[in-house]
Amino acid sequence: MSAPNILLVDDEPSVLRYTKTLLEIENYNVETAGSGEEALQRMTRGPAPNLIILDMVMPGMDGLQTLENCKKLHPEQKVVMISCVNDTNRVVQAIKLGASDYVTKPFLSQQFQGAIRKALNPAVLNRMQTAAPVKGSELVDDLDDDLFFLAASPAMKQIRAQAALIAKVNVPVLLLGESGVGKEILARLIHKMSIRAHRPMAKVNCAALPADLLESELFGYEAGAFTGANKSKPGKFEMAHKGTILLDEIGEMSAPLQAKLLHVLQDGTFSRLGGRANVTVDARVLAATNIDVKKAIAERRLREDLYYRLNAFTVTVPPLRERREEIPILLRYYMNNFARQFGKNALPISDKLVQECMRYAWPGNLRELGNFVKRYLVLEDENQVVDELHIKSKDGSMEDGASSSGHGGLKALVRSLKDDAEAREIQRALDDSNWNRKVAAADLNISYKALLYKIKQHGLSPAGSREFGLRAKAN
Repeated sequence: MSAPNILLVDDEPSVLRYTKTLLEIENYNVETAGSGEEALQRMTRGPAPNLIILDMVMPGMDGLQTLENCKKLHPEQKVVMISCVNDTNRVVQAIKLGASDYVTKPFLSQQFQGAIRKALNPAVLNRMQTAAPVKGSELVDDLDDDLFFLAASPAMKQIRAQAALIAKVNVPVLLLGESGVGKEILARLIHKMSIRAHRPMAKVNCAALPADLLESELFGYEAGAFTGANKSKPGKFEMAHKGTILLDEIGEMSAPLQAKLLHVLQDGTFSRLGGRANVTVDARVLAATNIDVKKAIAERRLREDLYYRLNAFTVTVPPLRERREEIPILLRYYMNNFARQFGKNALPISDKLVQECMRYAWPGNLRELGNFVKRYLVLEDENQVVDELHIKSKDGSMEDGASSSGHGGLKALVRSLKDDAEAREIQRALDDSNWNRKVAAADLNISYKALLYKIKQHGLSPAGSREFGLRAKAN
């Protein structure tokens, strides 16, 4: 097998000679270019190299411009960026443009060679020893607490590679995707691969608590701040000092809290509830949400300035129905893990079971698939759980590719009327309470979390009351 061809691009002749020698010692075939323009000329007149090693800072066409142009010529081109300037914004931009990795000068030979091997061999995604091949090119990262990150589909392999790069850069990351796709698991992976891995990772579900309790959960409180606050207590931000904090369901955070969070992201300081002194923290922020961000900004439910502060890098996790090739592997993993937890023998995963699972749409994504395996393990009846999948598929719009045209029959009509009535009643309670969701939940005699779910399910908003009124008149 012939040695890989590498194009080395740097405007400093001494660095060019030194780096070329390092590469040739490892038996790589090396070509050199002294500028971005020269590198592009080389790319247009000959076959693409296996790898480009590209200096970030060069006169004329800089590294980022050269990277962008190289990717236009050859979208699959592997590129490792090198730079003497550790500029976070430039590094993030390079990752977004498709750089495979980056190395800061002066670099150690071992570090440099590791980045090259990783870029040339997609199966070697990073230096972690916990990432182990399952079969073929699938990768599984053990995240402890019986959690794991699986990369078997092309989309998830790309996300896995991005996570390895993002982990090194201390910037906020916004994780988008449907409920249950594994956003928290991706957040844990980013934390584990970062230099903060030895420090705590705190998680806060912004949808699970009313605004006043969420503020004390995030930022803590001083003694006497409210009734029952007998002693001061640090918040999750302080607990995550030098570590990572995951703000799950960030779209459910109230406007005043969003403003306070923006302040923390800008200068790393805040005050505890009832406190006067500022607290300074160094916590990396990862935020996750399943909302339509553009719609939330338009409806003023999410501050636009907070969004731009959070999305220094955005990763969208695809739903399970868009990465079905992972379902057989996930079934086996869940079965083995849950069998160990429950002290039971793992049940067989038959071809029939796999095929039925591959056909189903999994609107609840990984969370629903995990619960399905638990139910199978408890019932020990494959036919029953498969029949339940069939019922789910036929009942409503859960079936993949189900048509919404034509007549749905009496059952569909009743369900539609029930949903409409429920949405109207929830909208009424919200309007009566001036959209105080805690008061509305008490009025409806449901939990706060259940109300948040129903608001999402029916797509309700403060502007929705007028829409319901018009619809009622039309009927």
